Order: sequence, then structure tokens, then C-alpha cells
Amino acid sequence: TFTAWCNSHLRKAGTQIENIEEDFRDGLKLMLLLEVISGERLAKPERGKMRVHKISNVNKALDFIASKGVKLVSIGAEEIVDGNVKMTLGMIWTIILRFAIQDISVEETSAKEGLLLWCQRKTAPYKNVNIQNFHISWKDGLGFCALIHRHRPELIDYGKLRKDDPLTNLNTAFDVAEKYLDIPKMLDAEDIIGTLRPDEKAIMTYVSCYYHAFSGAQKAETAANRICKVLAVNQENEQLMEDYEKLASDLLEWIRRTIPWLENRAPENTMQAMQQKLEDFRDYRRLHKPPKVQEKCQLEINFNTLQTKLRLSNRPAFMPSEGKMVSDINNAWGGLEQAEKGYEEWLLNEIRRLERLDHLAEKFRQKASIHESWTDGKEAMLQQKDYETATLSEIKALLKKHEAFESDLAAHQDRVEQIAAIAQELNELDYYDSPSVNARCQKICDQWDNLGALTQKRREALERTEKLLETIDQLYLEYAKRAAPFNNWMEGAMEDLQDTFIVHTIEEIQGLTTAHEQFKATLPDADKERQAILGIHNEVSKIVQTYHVNMAGTNPYTTITPHEINGKWEHVRQLVPRRDQALMEEHARQQQNERLRKQFGAQANVIGPWIQTKMEEIGRISIEMHGTLEDQLNHLRQYEKSIVNYKPKIDQLEGDHQQIQEALIFDNKHTNYTMEHIRVGWEQLLTTIARTINEVENQILTRDAKGISQEQMNEFRASFNHFDRKKTGMMDCEDFRACLISMGYNMGEAEFARIMSIVDPNRLGVVTFQAFIDFMSRETADTDTADQVMASFKILAGDKNYITVDELRRELPPDQAEYCIARMAPYSGRDAVPGALDYMSFSTALYGESDL
Repeated sequence: TFTAWCNSHLRKAGTQIENIEEDFRDGLKLMLLLEVISGERLAKPERGKMRVHKISNVNKALDFIASKGVKLVSIGAEEIVDGNVKMTLGMIWTIILRFAIQDISVEETSAKEGLLLWCQRKTAPYKNVNIQNFHISWKDGLGFCALIHRHRPELIDYGKLRKDDPLTNLNTAFDVAEKYLDIPKMLDAEDIIGTLRPDEKAIMTYVSCYYHAFSGAQKAETAANRICKVLAVNQENEQLMEDYEKLASDLLEWIRRTIPWLENRAPENTMQAMQQKLEDFRDYRRLHKPPKVQEKCQLEINFNTLQTKLRLSNRPAFMPSEGKMVSDINNAWGGLEQAEKGYEEWLLNEIRRLERLDHLAEKFRQKASIHESWTDGKEAMLQQKDYETATLSEIKALLKKHEAFESDLAAHQDRVEQIAAIAQELNELDYYDSPSVNARCQKICDQWDNLGALTQKRREALERTEKLLETIDQLYLEYAKRAAPFNNWMEGAMEDLQDTFIVHTIEEIQGLTTAHEQFKATLPDADKERQAILGIHNEVSKIVQTYHVNMAGTNPYTTITPHEINGKWEHVRQLVPRRDQALMEEHARQQQNERLRKQFGAQANVIGPWIQTKMEEIGRISIEMHGTLEDQLNHLRQYEKSIVNYKPKIDQLEGDHQQIQEALIFDNKHTNYTMEHIRVGWEQLLTTIARTINEVENQILTRDAKGISQEQMNEFRASFNHFDRKKTGMMDCEDFRACLISMGYNMGEAEFARIMSIVDPNRLGVVTFQAFIDFMSRETADTDTADQVMASFKILAGDKNYITVDELRRELPPDQAEYCIARMAPYSGRDAVPGALDYMSFSTALYGESDL
């Protein structure tokens, strides 16, 4: 427990202890622990390894403890340095009491009593928790869980915990505290359960961490709640003031608008208008006024409530805006009720006066409206000349419809006579709106006479048109029977003549030409049929002109017009020579395409195999070990020169391919090679020769830099080629493992994984020959390390843990000195001076052990 408590503070300084009786013996970590928990700086420690240095450091720590008012009984520096467990634990407990428990204060009690009282207060709501001490009261683990749940209920589902499962309870509390509260595990659940009386000091130490973790949050929460409560009261009062002002303004505005309406006594001439006024007044009494009465009452209640709340919260009394006092509203309300008196009685007297006259006028309006509604559109209907553009069947339907209208017209004669009688009676009773009644009656009578004349005229026109259309209908039917198949023939011909054709051989274009000649032989007979169809249409036109028939309508049996027939026939005649020309041009184009295919195929059949042969030769050179690396490099460069000299032939083939693409040629029976194959092969050939030359150059660099002999390089290549079973120029993981074993490496999985991370940093699962050489040269050569570079910097810095800008510029060349200055991080150790730089992190970063 004490070790965990110490580490919870030491990790803030980036360190920890493993053995409490051993790690404090030199006094360094003991002084660091006191600096962390006190926040103060102790005297500079001794860095020597001798016993006298250790005793000096421990004495500095004990003196600091004593300076805080703590009596150290029988605890001396020699016992701590000698690793006395009892004295060391006693010293740590003294530190815990002073810095973690002594400052705890709850209701004038402190230290142990204060901590116990705090635990009891916080766990009081939990009936299955009874904290009376710092040993057996905590064995079931519910006390720890209750403290966490009281302050952070979202971390533990307390309802699922059982008192008979202390192990789960303890582990739950310890895990949650470590993960979310940054309190390390200082206790072991099994030790607490297996001990009759758990260690009181260990429990107190661990519980004090809970107190410090939660005490700051509780104070902040209390302060925030107090501020929120005060602000909530103030916000509520301000809202009540705004509500009163708005309600008072709305009520006064409504009274101001309503009083002029109630004082208006202007009479109306119609019953409907007076009834509407009465209905509006009743709506006012029933719907509009009651809510305003309630608003007036609520306004007074809100005003009194607001004044009471302000008085109770020690706020000044509320003074409404000018003219919005409760007394102002009561005065305005009195004026409203005065205007209301007598308005309803005046309305009823006016309604009774108009009722008698309005009844008779309403009867006239009803009958006139019914008649006008029936006659609406009748004159326009009788005057329309729809029969002029109607078909024969539509004319017969119009005749039947007209007969029905004539019967309906006779039935409405009685209503016209009744309307005239009512108008006469209103004139005799001196109705105020008699002029409008008389004008309406006269209009109805005049309209009735006109309807009779128009009806007779329409019957005569319909019967005459019916006879003419029966003759024309027979001609239309004959026209439709012959025009439809002829139109279909022309559309098919136009479609064939305009149909785009795709051919790939001369034989195919010759077949299309033969079919076209056969079609042209049928054109004379087709022209005779066209003239016969047009003759039928001309006969219809003659009848129309003779009898002045308006033929706005079209042939009911077909939509094909003579204009369309002539237009399509003319189009067919124009398309025939165009088709002749297109077939001739396509024949010439196919001859040219065949020449382009043969020209491209002849070149591609030579270039394709040449590229494949060169690829195979380069592959053999990179694998075989003839001569030195310089010999291989010279041989490859000669290959590269010969390949580059071949480029004009590739360009010439590209030109032929461009002509093929422009001619839209998509297949070529004269070769299996496409331009894409040639391009890919050419690019692979250039890439392969360049990559192979680069690999040999890198091998030469590696050989020279690492001091590898040509014999060793040949041995590496022989081993690599042997285990490159797939002959791809790369070994997979298992081949590489077998290669290492054959070379005498004895390694486990972890060591092999480390080697793979070096040779395959991108984790592709393969090892290239260059990576293999780098690894083997690294294994057999002596190289610099981060520690050696760090030691060199320390010499330049005069054995200090940091180095200055002046020292770098004095000891290193200018460009390398500036390089270091730009990349070294500032030094942050205790012995740092202004401008100090950290050469240690810089050295490790050079070798990839950290980040620059």
C-alpha cells in the first residue's frame, strides 16, 4: 500500500519505486517524493554513491519533515540508508499522516477523526454501509463503492452490488478508482478478505486519496449551486416583470380598439348586415370579452405575486411603466363597460324593422338567382359554332343534346312569370332598392326572348351540317385505308436509308450496296399509289369549297395528312443519293483501314517479342553473378543504351496506332499485340533496367561503405538466389527465415519479428535483395550508436547534461552547428540555464529511437 501511495506521487515526476526499503536508501527519490507532495524545493541532493552522500540526502529529507512540525521518534538516517524496513515504513506513515491526512478537517475535527466523519457523512444514505473504523468496516467493499457512487454515480451501478460478494465489490472499487479517479491500487482485495482485521494505516492511506479526489469537486459544486440559486430568483423576477408589462400593454390596446366599435350606431339597409352586427356583438360577449376579464384578473394576481417575491428576496418593489398601473387598467375597463350599455337593444330594434321588407326581397333574389344560374352560359352555348369543326358522330350527339335543351327551356317559362310578379309587388310596397330589382327583372325578360330565337337558329344549322359530313366521312374512311400502309412503307424506307451501318470488311459493304439497288427498283410503283391517295383528299377539298364547310377538324380515321405524305416522299427521294454516296465512301474507308491494320501488325509483331527478350535478359543479369559488381553495372548500362536507341521504333508504332484510333479501328487480325501492351511492356522495360542499375549501384555503395568483399557479396547473392524459390527477386517470410537458419542464426519468434521489422519496415511480407544486403552488412560491420554520439556531445559540453549555442558553433563546422541548433529541443532539467539545448533527445532521434 505504501509503495503504491508513493508511486502515485512519484509518477508525476516521471519515476517510481519497486522496493520501498531499497529505493529510498540513497535519499534521492525520498527527496523527490517530498518535493512533489509539498510543492516546495528541497536542498540540492548529493549525487555521489558513497554512504556519506546517501546519509546526507536522507538527513535533508528528515530535516524537511521536521520543519513541518512532525516529530520523528527513533527514526534516523542511518536506519533508512541500511534498509531498515520497520523504520522506512514508519517514516512513510509519518509522511502520509502529515501530508495526506493531517490537513483533513470536517466540522472542527481533523486528521483521523475528520476523515472518519467525512466517510460516515458521505455513506449515510447507503443503508448497507456502516463505517465505524478504518479496518473491519471496509472488508465487504461496499464502503469504497458507496464513496465513488456518492460523487460519481455514473461510474458504478451500485444497485447490482451484493454484500455477500466482497471480492467483486473491492475489485470494482479499486478498478474504477484507478481508471477514472487516478487513484492507484494500494490494497489487495484478497488480502483484505483473508485478514481478520485489515491494516488500519493502509485503509486510511487509501481512503485519504478518495477524500482529496472528491473534496475539491464538492466545494466547487456548492459554490456553483449557490450562484445558480441567486441567479434563478433574479431571472424569475425579471420574467414576471416582463410578463406584466406585456400583458398590461396588450389589454390596454384591446380596450382602445374595442370602445369605438361599441359606440358606432350607424344603421344598415339590409337584414343581413344588421344580423352580422348582432352576431359580432354576441361573439364579443361570448368569445372575446371573457378571456380579457381573465387576463385582467391574472394581471392583478401577477402584480401582487411579484411584489411579494421581491419583498421576500430583499429586492426593491416593482414600478410599472407610466399608464400601466393596476388603477390605470381599471379606469380603462370602466369606460369599456359604459360603451357596452344599450348597444344590444339598438341592434334588435333595427333587425325587426328590416325583417318584413327583407323577406320579400330575399324571395325575389332567390328565384332570380336560380334562373340566372340556369341561363348562365346558355346564350354562349347556343351561339357557338362547334358544329363547324365537329365530326359526324359529334354532330349527331349535338342534335340530341339540342332537343333536350328545348324541352328544358319550355319548363322554365313559369319561373320567369313568377319573378316578374314579385318585382311588381316590391314596387308597390316602395322597397328601398326597387331600381336594382326592376333592372334585374327587365334583364331576365330580355334574355328569355333572346334564348328562344337562338334555339331555333341552332337547330337549322345542325341539321344542314349533318348531311354534308356524312358524305365527307365516306371519303375520309377510304383515304385512311390506303394512306396508313403507304405511310408505314415510307417510314420504313426512311429508317433503312438513314440507318447507320458498322462494317468491318469489304464483303459486308458490298452486301449493303446490293440491297440498296433492289430498293430503288420499287420506287415507280410507290409513286403511283401516292398520287391515288392524294386524289381522294382533293375530292374532299372540292366539297368543302363548294358548300363552304369549315373543316377545322381532321380526318377521324387517321392522323396522316397529304402534306406529311408528300414531305416523307420527297425525303425518301433525297435520301436515296445520300445512301449511294455513303456506301461508296464506306467502301473506300474499309480499303484504307485494312492497309493500316497490316502496317501496324507488321511492326508490333517485331517490337513485342523484342521487349520480352530484353526483359528476360535483364532478369538473368540481375540474378547471375558473372564478374564484379562493376562488370554487371557496365553490362546493364550497355543494355540501357541499346534500349534507349530503340525508342524511335516505339514512336513510329505510336504514330501508326494514332492513325488506327482516328480511323476508329477496334480489332486487328494481323497481330495479337495492342498498343497498350507495347506501352506497358516498354515502360516496364525502362523501369526494370533503371531499377536494376540502381540496385547494383546501391550494392556497390553498401559494399564500399561496409567493407564487404566481392566474395562476401557473391555469397550473399548466392544465398538470396537459392532461397528466392519463386524467382521474383524477393523472399517471403518463410524463405527469409530458412535463409537465416542456413547462415547459422538461432532465434525465436520475438527475435525474428525484430529482424523482419528492420528488413521489411513497410510490412509487405517480402524481403528485397537490397534489404537483405543492408541487414547482413549491419550484422557484420561496426557502426556508430546513439550512446556513442551522446557521449561525444557530452565531451563538447564539458560533461554537462546540456549544451549551449556558443559551444556548438565553437566546436562544429558552421553548417552542422546550425543544423543541430535548429533541431535540438530546449533543455528542461533542474540545472538548465537560459538557451540550454537537449543533446540527449537529439542523439536518440538521429537513430530513430525518438522523434526530432
